[in-house]
Amino acid sequence: MTVVPQADGRSRSGGHMVVCGDDALAHRIAVELADVYRRSVTLVVPPPAGFEGVAGQPAGLSRASALLGRMSAAVGRPGGLPGDAAQGAGVREVTAAVPDEQTLSEVGVARAEALALLYEDDEANMRAAFLARRLNPRIRLVLRMYNRNLGRRMAELLDQATDLTLPENVRGRHDTSTIVLSDADTTAPALAATAVAGTRKIVQADGLLLRAAERLPGRPGDVAAPGLATLALLSSTTTDPAGAEGSDRSGPQAPQLLPDDDAVRAAAGRGTIVLEAVTHEPVTPRRRTSRGASFKELLSRRLRWALAGVVAAVTVLAVVSSIVTDDSPPHAVYITLLDLFAIAEPAVEESAPRQILQLLTGFVGLALLPLLVAGALEALGAYRSAAALRRPPRGLAGHVVLLGLGKIGTRVLARLRELDIPVVCVEDDPDARGVALARSLRVPVVLGDVTQEGVLEAAKIHRAHALLALTSADTINLEAALYARTLAPELLVALRLYDDDFATAVYRTLRAAHPDALTRSRSVSTLAAPAFATAMMGRQILGAIPVERRVLLFAALDVAGQPQLEGRTVREAFRPGAWRVLALDTAAPQARRPDLTAAHGRDDPPGLLWDLHAGYVLRPEDRVVIAATRAGLAELLERPRASAPGRGL
Repeated sequence: MTVVPQADGRSRSGGHMVVCGDDALAHRIAVELADVYRRSVTLVVPPPAGFEGVAGQPAGLSRASALLGRMSAAVGRPGGLPGDAAQGAGVREVTAAVPDEQTLSEVGVARAEALALLYEDDEANMRAAFLARRLNPRIRLVLRMYNRNLGRRMAELLDQATDLTLPENVRGRHDTSTIVLSDADTTAPALAATAVAGTRKIVQADGLLLRAAERLPGRPGDVAAPGLATLALLSSTTTDPAGAEGSDRSGPQAPQLLPDDDAVRAAAGRGTIVLEAVTHEPVTPRRRTSRGASFKELLSRRLRWALAGVVAAVTVLAVVSSIVTDDSPPHAVYITLLDLFAIAEPAVEESAPRQILQLLTGFVGLALLPLLVAGALEALGAYRSAAALRRPPRGLAGHVVLLGLGKIGTRVLARLRELDIPVVCVEDDPDARGVALARSLRVPVVLGDVTQEGVLEAAKIHRAHALLALTSADTINLEAALYARTLAPELLVALRLYDDDFATAVYRTLRAAHPDALTRSRSVSTLAAPAFATAMMGRQILGAIPVERRVLLFAALDVAGQPQLEGRTVREAFRPGAWRVLALDTAAPQARRPDLTAAHGRDDPPGLLWDLHAGYVLRPEDRVVIAATRAGLAELLERPRASAPGRGL
């Protein structure tokens, strides 16, 4: 194993890795690889014109910190700058406008173990991937792609190109692969669940679904029901449901991940996250698709009542005509309609009752004409508006106001609608990525700058259940949260913030001002970084769930070559605060894949054994599903590469 000394005095294991990107995710992944996996990392970022202050800090963050200055003074802790800036130990930062062939050569891609391409532009990532594969056919590529179908085909193409450069006896079994991930897909379930009280935390992979839930004990001093396993102890208690919203740097106030039984029993009155249920078949939530305007949308309520009155009048006239003229009911209806539309001849020689009926029917016909014209015009307008954006309907309440329809907001919108949760979107760009999706799902959208007065009111924020602020600017998210709280003090607020120190200051300030309301903050880069960093190590995690501002990971791991697992019982393999064995994969080794699907078909459920006896001894041929912290998973992955068969965990 090559050991590369670093300036911080700690040794760096494994090969060199390169991370290229233009936003916070690239900085976060570089730090994750350097600090958690102890890799030597080169970070390639655009020239610093797009950033201000500390590297890794979005341009708007310094303005957000200034906005929070006088607020944070009230709780005695000023908002700080990021403590995990990318120019920390183990990361060498290089600036380059584009990841062209010259840049990739200068940063050592030809000798690198892995390369992550994390630009917002899918095309830029694809161009760089082709160049990198040409410079180093054996390099492991991790691509950030929003277009999932294109990304899947891209991975297949790049891997096929690699196979052509290798001997036939190692094709398909080498440790070189192309992994395509989307930060939007990775974080959308967690962000959607954050905004909805009581929503389960879902980890869903092909053939596997884990459902976890937050639980609070019924009374102080009680212990919450453990479920299948207790995954975390929260900072919230029965007397303080809001908790401290702790992160990795919160010390004693941080949530405790993967506690042992003694810690769970000692944490009476604290909230927990428990593994609630596991199924083999992934649940396909109900999705609303685009459809035409309904009858209620075509005609207004008043017009529908007017038409109903005309129909009732015609029915009465037809009945009376049948009685007076002694005609059959069908013929009476026919004569009435002729009179209604002034088609029949005048009833000059008819009886007086018949003549009166003809006059009454004519008057009804006069009333029907403007109604038909109004109905036609209203229906035409409804069909036109079906292709336009809907406005929030009157009386709407209990909905989620979603601010921002970019890449992240679009995926969260789709997730909320899959959960059948009413949503009103707010977006200032009519051409934003998610506007078309909102139109197709018939979701109301308010176009306007959320910082302007009247925009949140138009979204019915005063009757909403939650505000989910997901723009890429911390200042806008914070300003929207503050203004929303002035309109609805009890509103549940979940906002996207980059920096942990800043998020902590926001949380404490909002809680001091509104102690009875729930405030949650999430970082997309924090939630997505573990999946990308693990992929750069040649592995894939099954999913992640947020635990306040910490992250708990789920992965499938081969026992062979793992001294922490091999030959140990399930009880002995459990390391509190690091990892815990949850299930055993009973599929044959030759039929296993990283996503737990069997090789003979993606629709076949995997053979997973969840009620493992604590005394079961883990064998080298076993593969287990584990829950792990970031540091715990990194320790399990720190093993000789020769003992890692194939591309699975």
